[in-house]
Amino acid sequence: MAAAGKHSGSKKRKRESAGAKGGTKPRFSKQTKPKGAKHFKKTAKGRPSKAKPAKTNQSEKPASVHGAITAPARNPSGSTKRKWEPAGTREREKPRFLKQSNSRPLKSSNKAAPVPKKEPKTPREHRLAAKEIVEARKRKRRPNYNLEKELVSLWEKMRCHNIEKEERLKLVSEALWMMSEKFLEVASSHVTARVLQTCVKYGSQEERNVVYEELQPHFLTLSQKKYAVHLVKKLLDTASKKQLEGFFSSLHGHVSSLVRHTVGSAVVEHAYHLANGSQRQRLLREMYSSELQLFKDLTLTNTGSLEDIISKLKLQKSLVVQHMTSIILPLLEKGIVDYSIVHAILVEYLTIADKFYAAEVIQQLIPLLSQQSVTDESLHASSKQKNKRRKKQIPLVSMMHTRDGLKLGILCIKHGTAKDRKKIVKGIKDHVRKLALDQYGSLLLSCILSVIDDTKLVSKIIIRQLQTMLSELVFDKNGRRPLLQLLHPQCHRYFTPDDLACLNASVPSLCTQEKVVSEDSPGKPLEGVAEVGPGKLLEGILEAVPEELLETDTDAIMNHNSEHDDSTKTIQSAVCGKKEAIVRRNELLVDNGLAETLIGTCIDTAGELLRSNLGKEVIFEVAVGGADGILNPLEDRLSDLHKAIASLAALPKTDESGGDHILENFHSSRTIRKLVLDSPAFAEILWKTVLEGKSEIWAQGHSCKVVSAFLESPEARVKNLAERELQPLVDSGVLKLSGKKELSLGKKEEVCDYLNVGHSSCWILEC
Repeated sequence: MAAAGKHSGSKKRKRESAGAKGGTKPRFSKQTKPKGAKHFKKTAKGRPSKAKPAKTNQSEKPASVHGAITAPARNPSGSTKRKWEPAGTREREKPRFLKQSNSRPLKSSNKAAPVPKKEPKTPREHRLAAKEIVEARKRKRRPNYNLEKELVSLWEKMRCHNIEKEERLKLVSEALWMMSEKFLEVASSHVTARVLQTCVKYGSQEERNVVYEELQPHFLTLSQKKYAVHLVKKLLDTASKKQLEGFFSSLHGHVSSLVRHTVGSAVVEHAYHLANGSQRQRLLREMYSSELQLFKDLTLTNTGSLEDIISKLKLQKSLVVQHMTSIILPLLEKGIVDYSIVHAILVEYLTIADKFYAAEVIQQLIPLLSQQSVTDESLHASSKQKNKRRKKQIPLVSMMHTRDGLKLGILCIKHGTAKDRKKIVKGIKDHVRKLALDQYGSLLLSCILSVIDDTKLVSKIIIRQLQTMLSELVFDKNGRRPLLQLLHPQCHRYFTPDDLACLNASVPSLCTQEKVVSEDSPGKPLEGVAEVGPGKLLEGILEAVPEELLETDTDAIMNHNSEHDDSTKTIQSAVCGKKEAIVRRNELLVDNGLAETLIGTCIDTAGELLRSNLGKEVIFEVAVGGADGILNPLEDRLSDLHKAIASLAALPKTDESGGDHILENFHSSRTIRKLVLDSPAFAEILWKTVLEGKSEIWAQGHSCKVVSAFLESPEARVKNLAERELQPLVDSGVLKLSGKKELSLGKKEEVCDYLNVGHSSCWILEC
């Protein structure tokens, strides 16, 4: 019975579930029978008679759908067990909760299911199916998908190099016609932005103007988008002066926010390069103060530095520092230090910032300059292979394309700690060659050689690499600067006043200003020296030269100035190492073997160096032993160099190959003349090897300057050596001495203005 009860109960549950689904009428017991309900009519088989379903009101839901659970009707035998019938032998009743409609018959429940799509079997079918899915998704996601496909097809044709110009113009016109009234949507898409950029590149000026006028109101929005920023830069490249002026006017009030934006900063930098002097100042002044940001007329003032603007407009210095700090700190946090406009604002900020803010900016800037490349040792081998070709150079190297960037690098080296300097030197390990051949990078290396006391580290990373490329550096305009800095530090003959100003740059609030003290009055500083730069200092030295010397030869002026330099301590860097300069130079130049290698290079290429406009200065400094006699410990090697130069001069005029004789060449003759005046040892070797008994042959042309230098030498032994043979040539008029030059100081200044050099360099002009 128990088994029968379980079996009956399971059937009961099946019946109830079917009733709950609306398949049959609900059955009620006597206890749960509601009013108006009728008993089921029993048939011979114990089944209720099948009747047609009654029409129900469509607005009312039948109660049998969610009715109470009822017990099944009993058989005459008293058993609740029912006879099982297959489902296919009885007709299916329509659910009573469905709406009946005369116009639209209900779908039969036994209708066959839709046939599923054929699954792809071959790889080609898989690719086609995946392509269809992707196309459907793109079409649903992009409203202009069909337009993008058409524009891309035109773009593939117009960007070919072998296409004719007329055909390309037709394609450009067709593409612009398709993009009409949709330029903003096209410029914002990463697919069609390139198409529009190509149209601007190859289109006519009228078509460019149309695109510019359509997108001009949206430039600020497009400048902050990843792909549209390149289109904005292309439009600025092809814009007229009037259009550029309008763009700068639209930038007013938004420069600070765009500079801090990782994408928009590129547009500001591009506009900064295209701008003239006044427009650049307008961009910079907007970041100086909130007043300058709000009032456009204040940015039109014709003033130079930030200090002049503060004094002229009577701005509060504390508020200016606070406003600039709010702009600069986010830039350093995001690592935006590669742009020249950022370099300019940082240099101006450090000139007025107090000690706390200046130190904070320096400390945040140094880690950015010394960070390593993208590749990491902990990466997987496959990741290393992918990142090998896209190594990211450190920001310090990329900053060297501007003079302000150079100043920032020098300030970080001078005001950084020993650990910071060590990180910077290690960071440029793979970029020494690039820096040495760069205009501003060579000055950075010169600063490192003059400031950092850790000579072992500098020798290991910098000197060794310079030593392997000496044959290239001695002939390069920029590459020779680090060598000349070691041989003759901060010489005005080899460094311009602007270069010397960069090498002597410092943060006023982080260092105490040094004063030049004369040996004659050690307690009294020279007046006006603390406030002037290198150019003004050279002008002061020039004014101190007696008038009679100004009328004599240039070499006499140079000799007087060298004596003046010996009696006066020159301005040194505000922040330098603890070691003495001569000790540091000796460790870097002599102890590491750089000097010996340099002398060997000069011996091997003596003829080329003497004839070179740039190399002659290197071989001159090496031959005279450098400043302060730094190369005197290598006298034997210097003697070999002197003999090598004399052997080239001893060759006959017709037998020497490689051009003019070194005594008749313009550059080499003047270099040898200076060697005779400054190096008595070389003068003796040259006289005994070349000129003794043959001076009359070389008394004409450019070589006469070399011969006359023996009589003009400040050394008595050199004069006595050649006076007996040369004096008769002077008396007979064959040999002409330089004599006095009737060239006044004002005339020299006019010549300097014509040559576009500072007046401080006028005394080094050669006659």
